[in-house]
Amino acid sequence: MISFERMQYINKLVEDYGIEKACIIEELPEQTILDYISRYEKVINTDNEIVFANVRLAKSKQKFMDSNRIERKAFREYARIDNALETLTKELIKVFDKHKLHGLTKNHKTENQKGVGVVHLSDLHLNELVWLVGNKYDFSIASKRLQKFAINLKAIFKHSGFKTVVIADVGDKLNSDRRLDEILSNATNRSQAQFIAVEILKQFILDIAQDFNVVYTYVLGNESRVKDEMAWNEFSATDSYDYNIVQILKIIFEEEEGVTFVEPETPNKTVIGINGKNFLLVHGMKFGNDPHKSVKSLVRLYADKGVCIDYVLFGHIHEAMIADKFSRGSSLVGANAYSEDSLLLTSLASQNIHFVFNNGDINSMRIDLQDTKGIDGYKISKKIEAYNAKSAKKTVDKKTIFEVVV
Repeated sequence: MISFERMQYINKLVEDYGIEKACIIEELPEQTILDYISRYEKVINTDNEIVFANVRLAKSKQKFMDSNRIERKAFREYARIDNALETLTKELIKVFDKHKLHGLTKNHKTENQKGVGVVHLSDLHLNELVWLVGNKYDFSIASKRLQKFAINLKAIFKHSGFKTVVIADVGDKLNSDRRLDEILSNATNRSQAQFIAVEILKQFILDIAQDFNVVYTYVLGNESRVKDEMAWNEFSATDSYDYNIVQILKIIFEEEEGVTFVEPETPNKTVIGINGKNFLLVHGMKFGNDPHKSVKSLVRLYADKGVCIDYVLFGHIHEAMIADKFSRGSSLVGANAYSEDSLLLTSLASQNIHFVFNNGDINSMRIDLQDTKGIDGYKISKKIEAYNAKSAKKTVDKKTIFEVVV
C-alpha cells in the first residue's frame, strides 16, 4: 500500500524537477511516477472534507490542551494562595493567641455628656520606612505619633464634656507585599508586621478607653490588600491586612467592657450613626485630589436609597482637607518621596478629630503629629521591631518610598 506521504513526495518531485528527472532520481518507470501523481490528485480531490475534518480535530485537540494548561496554571496559583494564607494564619494564631486582655477597660457613665467624639484614623502605613531629610518614619515613630494623638484627643474631648469616642478607621494600616512567593517565604515576618500593628493599636485603644467608652468601626484601604487586584465583592475585599488586624483586635477586646467593635455594612464603605448624625466611611480611592464632586455623587447615591448622609470621612491622598460636608485625613507617615516628587503634596503627619454635639453641630480639627519630641511611644518588642519594612531597600538610592496604587 502506498502512503499518502509517498504520493505527496513524488508529486512534489515532479513539480520541482519534471517527470524525466523524477524517474532518474527514484529509478522508477514513467508509468509508475504517473500512477503516483494520479493517486495523489484523486486523494486531494475526493477527500478534502476528511482533510479539513482532521485539521479541525487537531485544532480542537490543541485548544483542549491549551485550556487544560491554563486551568492547571490557575489551579496552581489558587493552591499557592491558599497555602500562603494558611501559613500566614497559622503564624498569626501563634503571635496573638496569648495576648488577650484581662479587665483593663471599664464602662464609663455617659449621662450628661455634651456630645460624642470621633477619631478619624487614616493611612497609618505602620510598616512603612521613610528616611528623608525632613521626615523619618518607622514602627517606633508611628507608635510615638499615635500616642501623641491619643494625648491630644483625650485632653480635647475631656474638655468638651464627652464620654464616648468613636474610632472611625478608613484603612491602610499596613503596606503589603502582594507577590505570592514573598508571602510564602516571609509569612513569619508578615505576621510580625501585623502583630506590631496590633500591639500599637491595642495600646492606642486602651489609652483612650481609660477615659472614654470606645466604639471601633472601619473600612478597608487599597494598599493593605493581600493580592494585586483591588476587589469590590465582600469575599475578596476582606483578603486584606486591614481586615486581619481589626479581627485580631476584636478577639483581644471581646471580653472587655467599654470597647465595642462595629462591623461595616460592606468592606469598602459603611454608614454609622453618631449622636443622631450619619457618618459615611470610605477609603477615598476614587475621589482624586479634588473630592467635592465625587463626595456629592456618593451622598446623592445614598439619598436615592433613603439614607441621609451628614458627613463623609475618608483618606488615601495623604493630605488633610476639612470641608463643610466631608473630611479627608492625612497620614501618620507624613511626607515621603512619592507624595513630594510625584503627587507634589506638601503633607505632614496628622490625623483628624470631629465633635458631634448634642445640638447637632459637627466641628472638625486637624491634629499635627509631625514632631514627637518628649513622647515615649507605645511599647514594641525589640525583637519584632527589627522586621524589615518593604520600603527599606528604596531608601538607598532616594527613590520612591512606596507606591500608592490608585
